[in-house]
Amino acid sequence: MINALGYIAILLNIVSMAMKNILYLRICSLVANSLYILYGIFLNAMPIIFGGSIAVMLHAYRIKQFIKNNEKDNVTT
Repeated sequence: MINALGYIAILLNIVSMAMKNILYLRICSLVANSLYILYGIFLNAMPIIFGGSIAVMLHAYRIKQFIKNNEKDNVTT
């Protein structure tokens, strides 16, 4: 069961790499890395938890920037 979580995270990560839309890519990667964190917690593997946490923060920041920039563009047009 725990390994299934890891495989789902890998699958989502691969799917995100195939996406052309940057927002969907970021969201899919954020979900995948959240699953990696959960997987790392179950395995008690700090490197997985640490790496996944950094990736989640980076994706969340970029998603926030993307949305903010799109809102600004919509106001000016």
